[in-house]
Amino acid sequence: MTKVLVATEKPFAKVAVDGIRKIVEDAGFTLALLENYKSQDDLIKAVADADALIVRSDKVTKEVVDAAKKLKIVVRAGAGYDNLDLAACTAKGVVAMNTPGQNSNAVAELAFQMMLFHARKGFAGASGTELRGKTLGIQAYGNIGRYMAKIAQGFGMNIISFSRSVSAEQMKADGVTKVNTLEELYKKAQYVSTHIPANDQTKKSINYGLLSLMPKNAVLINTARKEIINEEDLLKLMNERSDFSYLTDVAPDAHDKFKKFEGRYIATEKKMGAQTAEANINAGLAAANQIVNFIKKGDKTFQVNK
Repeated sequence: MTKVLVATEKPFAKVAVDGIRKIVEDAGFTLALLENYKSQDDLIKAVADADALIVRSDKVTKEVVDAAKKLKIVVRAGAGYDNLDLAACTAKGVVAMNTPGQNSNAVAELAFQMMLFHARKGFAGASGTELRGKTLGIQAYGNIGRYMAKIAQGFGMNIISFSRSVSAEQMKADGVTKVNTLEELYKKAQYVSTHIPANDQTKKSINYGLLSLMPKNAVLINTARKEIINEEDLLKLMNERSDFSYLTDVAPDAHDKFKKFEGRYIATEKKMGAQTAEANINAGLAAANQIVNFIKKGDKTFQVNK
C-alpha cells in the first residue's frame, strides 16, 4: 500500500492534518506523521519506506532522498522550494513539486501589515505617514504580486511592477503599470516589495546599485528569501541614508548589525509569511491532492525538477 509521510518540524494545524489524512485515506493510501522532530536523522529514518513525502520548510537533502528507497514524489507545501535538493530528486527519479498560490494572500497581507506598522512608527504614539498616494513597486508579478496589487489599490497607492513573464496588457487589466527594467522599478517606487526566488541568478542581486536608486524615504520589503539581498550593500546604504528602511520576514545573517537601525529595520523572529490558519490548511490539502493525482493519474502539473 502507498505510504504518504508528512514530515514537519513546524507541524500543520490539526485541521490541516485531518484534511490531509482524509484525502490520503480516501485514495486508499496510508498516512504517517513525523512532527516536531529534532534532527535530520529523524527524517532520514522516517522516510525509509515512504512512497510520497509532504514537507513545509523542512530540508530534503541528498541524504534524505538517498535514504528513501521507495520515494516517488515529494511536495513542498508552499511556493518556495529551495529546501528541496532538486538535483538529488532528479537523479533518483523522484518528482518534486510545490503548491504555488496557496500561501500567496497570507504573504501579501503580512507585507502590508509590516508596511503599516512601519508607516505608523510602530503604533507608539508618534506621527506617522499614510500609504495613499505613494508608489509601490512589485518585483515579480506572480501570485503574491497580484494579491499585493489588489491590497495596494484599496489603499489608494500607485502600483508599478517589473516582470519578465507577465505582459503590460495583463498588468494594465489589474490596474498595474509595467516598467521596462528593474532599475526603473527601484528608481520610481518609494516602496519596493520583492517576490523572487533564491537561485544562482538572484542571490545577492538586490545590491547597492539597485538600492541607491530608490527615492527619499525609501522602504524595501522582503518576504521572499534572505539570500536575494546583498547584506553588506544594504548595511552600507542604511549607514549612508537615514531615510532608508528595511522590512523583512526573513531575518538576515547580519541581524545583529541591522538592529542598530531602530525604527528603520523590522524583522520577524521566525518566517511568518505562510503562518495563517488558511494558508496552513490550503497548502497541506493541495500537497495531498497533488500526490494522489500524481500516483493515480501521473499528473505532474506542479513539478519543479523538470
